[in-house]
Amino acid sequence: MATTLRLEIVTPAGRVYAEDVEMVTLPGVAGQMGIYPHHVPLMTQMVPGEMIVRKDGHDLLIATGEGLIEVTTSRVAILTDLAIPADRIDEAKAEEARQRAEARLQEKLSDEDLASVNASLSRSLAQLRVKRRRQV
Repeated sequence: MATTLRLEIVTPAGRVYAEDVEMVTLPGVAGQMGIYPHHVPLMTQMVPGEMIVRKDGHDLLIATGEGLIEVTTSRVAILTDLAIPADRIDEAKAEEARQRAEARLQEKLSDEDLASVNASLSRSLAQLRVKRRRQV
């Protein structure tokens, strides 16, 4: 019986991660979900948040954006607009993005602009949570 599953993360910039892992915890629309080898197959939507990848007994934290998740018994495939490991997050830039988004929310915005600003705010908050959690 396999003790690992293949995790593949793809963003518009290309493949971000492709390795065998022990488990992965993902931010889905129904909440955080843990995926182990031999998980029941499913497809779901990912929301901005924190992904935890367990490999060789160590956890890797990744800030994620919106996307799609496909789970099979031996593989997790993720297509997302954002996937940044905690050690590569620029906290100052993420904080600037958060402040810009919050300032824009004070303006009168079209529905389309409001959705874009809210998405930007969610992505910057996800990055800040992941980065600051790692520092604790």
